[in-house]
Amino acid sequence: MAWRCWARAWGPRPHRLTVLLEQRQGFRRARPRPEEPPAAATEARPGPPPPRRSLCPPPPPPTRAGRPSPRRLVKPLLFAVGFTGSAFGSAAIWQYESLKSRVQTYFEGARADWLDKIRPQKRGDFRKQVNSWWNNLTEGQRTVTGIIAANVFVFCLWRLPGMRRVMFTYFTSDPSSRALCSPMLLSTFSHFSLFHMAANMYVLWSFSSSIVSLLGCEQFIAVYLSAGVISTFVSYVAKMATGKFEPSLGASGAIMTVLAAVCTKMPEAKLAIIFLPMFTFTAGNALKAIIAFDTAGLALGWRLFDHAAHLGGALFGMWYVTYGHELIWKNREPLVKAWHEMRTKNTGKGGGGRSN
Repeated sequence: MAWRCWARAWGPRPHRLTVLLEQRQGFRRARPRPEEPPAAATEARPGPPPPRRSLCPPPPPPTRAGRPSPRRLVKPLLFAVGFTGSAFGSAAIWQYESLKSRVQTYFEGARADWLDKIRPQKRGDFRKQVNSWWNNLTEGQRTVTGIIAANVFVFCLWRLPGMRRVMFTYFTSDPSSRALCSPMLLSTFSHFSLFHMAANMYVLWSFSSSIVSLLGCEQFIAVYLSAGVISTFVSYVAKMATGKFEPSLGASGAIMTVLAAVCTKMPEAKLAIIFLPMFTFTAGNALKAIIAFDTAGLALGWRLFDHAAHLGGALFGMWYVTYGHELIWKNREPLVKAWHEMRTKNTGKGGGGRSN
């Protein structure tokens, strides 16, 4: 392309030199060729590529012209509110069903343990080794294993060239994109950089035991998914306010919620960096430093991270463990009671039908 632009811009000069040589040798003057307008040569020269974040893939050609209207935020706002309510409602029903299932399978589990004792043991059984490893994990680590597996699966999809357009449309969040709502959730499980994914999953694994012991498995899943959607919406608002529309992806917003919730509940806990274990600091000071860093990045326009999503996730985590748990989770009793009555009524109708 660069050579093609050079030929257009400097093509007429050899033609003028040829005319002078022909006149000097006494031949008839050749008819001049029509010259291309200089504007075409100027338009053919490519401009510098736009800057982008190193953690994001190179964006596709833009399809939307002009700045999007702020009214595009109404639909993401409704989606964030509706999804958050659905997530906590589903988590409350999930907890009810889980407790009911544990009671029903208590004696079945005791019988299975008795059969394992009298059954001859196999040596070198791979399945037994996997079960032993799984049982040695904490409840929090077992809970986040599925989240980590989903992130790894989406990371592998980014490596497929045929999936790039689909990944850009639904697994990166941008208020100027064609898809607005589904990327608010799907981008939480999306990473293009291996280092980005490894760092996020390591932090999630490190805080998994603490956050699940505070909230429980079902409530943690609801908080994590809601945090991903809410932090993406905060990112939408910041991009609309600043006019800088770039695709964002990653679980950092949801993980910031987990980190902020643990640090708010246990501010005196000691933390350390993986590569510098000799330097320790309290969880409260770590949270203050992270919030200060993201606030400065948002104010100064740093573009390496999505600082607005980080701040949105951190503020949501602090609010939830301080007020949200009392306002949302402890008021789930009417929903669980209605679900229990519906299940009991359906079970009674089914039992009556079978007896007849």
